Amino acid sequence: MSVGILFPGQGSQYVGMGEDLFEARPDLLGERADRALGFSLRSMCLEGPEEELTRTEHAQPALFALSFALWDVFVSETGIVPAGAAGHSLGEYTALTAAGFFDYDSALATVAARGRAMAKAAEASPSGMVALLGADETEAGEICARRTEMGGRLEVANINAPGQVVVAGGSADIAWLVENARALGVRRAIPLKVSGAFHSTFMEPAAAVVAAALEEVEIAEPGFPVWANPTARPHTLEMLKESLTRQVVSAVRFSDSLLAMAAAGIDTFVHIGPGDVTAGLATRTVEAARVLVVSRIDDIGAAGEAIGTMGRL
Repeated sequence: MSVGILFPGQGSQYVGMGEDLFEARPDLLGERADRALGFSLRSMCLEGPEEELTRTEHAQPALFALSFALWDVFVSETGIVPAGAAGHSLGEYTALTAAGFFDYDSALATVAARGRAMAKAAEASPSGMVALLGADETEAGEICARRTEMGGRLEVANINAPGQVVVAGGSADIAWLVENARALGVRRAIPLKVSGAFHSTFMEPAAAVVAAALEEVEIAEPGFPVWANPTARPHTLEMLKESLTRQVVSAVRFSDSLLAMAAAGIDTFVHIGPGDVTAGLATRTVEAARVLVVSRIDDIGAAGEAIGTMGRL
């Protein structure tokens, strides 16, 4: 058995998340985090309100901190060292920190800067994202090209799983796509509850901020590989910062990363963090894979038993 860890991205947040983690890991989630973020993480996660927690500048660091804290408890209780990891968008930073590329404090500060920059870029251009069900990357690309010929702006932003691709674009372009989905050969087009066109060229101003923030961060040799969102290949020390900068404006190739992990021998995927989104994507993408969910501390025991606590697996 070979284990891969998956970390969620923005959209998995909910008011009330992490109550058990705030009790178990105040060293990671208490004053230390609040000083870095400039707001009370505990209050934001447990009390909201939802509109505030959902804001990009709050949701991203909150999900990073809780997912990493849960990972830290998971590995301390099970002793499992995975064969690799991946994260969806923001979750890539959690994966990199879990692997040891970054230390927690540097990563938290960088994620906070990333969230603020992406929120600011979104405010500058009314835009959004829509999930296309029943479409593949080629079909989504053709739709985007057609809209471009019409003078609009749509770009493929996430390749999540077979039959699920997300595109990003201006608000008028998103409305056009939703209205004409059936005629365009899409079974269903679902607007996402996000504030902007993430992972597209709409985010170019944010990419510059992320690049500057990453220049201040030291990186180290990892304990296990992490597959990169833009390339679906394991990160290297030499290209890490460039890849994370490119990630802001490039498509998240999550299904390709899952398939690459499976090709490397990983046959068991464990989602660690709020929700279970990456578990669902793994189930749809990798046939016959064992998929487990650890969204709370109470889930760790069962997951550890299912995997077996034998160190590197």
